[in-house]
Amino acid sequence: MKDAYTCDHRGRMSGDERREQILMTAVELFSRHGFSGTTTRMIAEAAGVSEAMVFRHFATKDELYGAIIHRQACGEGGGAYPWENYPALHEAMEKRDDFGFFYSIAVMALEKHKGDVGFIRLLMYSALEGHELAERFFRDFVSPAYEFIGAYITQRQKEGAFREMNPRVVVRAFMGMLIHHSLNNILWDRNRRLLDISTEDAAHEFAGIVLNGIAK
Repeated sequence: MKDAYTCDHRGRMSGDERREQILMTAVELFSRHGFSGTTTRMIAEAAGVSEAMVFRHFATKDELYGAIIHRQACGEGGGAYPWENYPALHEAMEKRDDFGFFYSIAVMALEKHKGDVGFIRLLMYSALEGHELAERFFRDFVSPAYEFIGAYITQRQKEGAFREMNPRVVVRAFMGMLIHHSLNNILWDRNRRLLDISTEDAAHEFAGIVLNGIAK
C-alpha cells in the first residue's frame, strides 16, 4: 500500500505538504474573520480539501489554532526561541557590540512582522476575542524575548556599560518601538505617509535610540 505521506508520480501532495497548505489557509481566514468567525468547513473549502481531511491533520479547530501559534513561535525547525539561530546577533553578543545586538534584533523582528502580516492580524483577533492561545503565544514567544534581551542588558550593566535601570523597562521600550512601527505599516499607514524608511534604516534608528538612553 502506498504511504499516504509521500508524493506519488501524479504529483499529489504529501501529508506534510497538505498540512502546511491547511495551516496557511487557516492563517489567512483567521486573520480576516477571527477564531470565532472561522469554521473548519470554511478552511476546507478555501484549501480545496474535504472537512474530513482537515480533521485528519487537526482533531479540533483549537488544535489547528495551536499549531499555527506553535509554528510561528517556535519556528519550523523547533526550538524555544527563534533568535537563538541568528548568527549576526550572537556574534554581536560575543564581541559586546551593543549597537549590533539591538540592530540585529530590530532587523529580524521587523522583517518577521513584514513577512507575517496575516499572523499579526490573527494575533490581534485572538487577543480581542480573549482566546487562550493568545496567552500561549505571549508565554512561548514574548516572555522568552524579555528574558533573552533582559539577560544581555543585565550582563552589560554588571560590566559597567549600561546605566542601572530595570531591564524589563528597557525591553518594553525597545520592543514597543518595533511593534508600533510594524503596526503602523501593516494596519494604519500602509502608504507610509507618516514615515517611509527601509527596514534597515528603521532598525538603525531604533537601536540608536535605545542605546542613547541606557549607555553610560
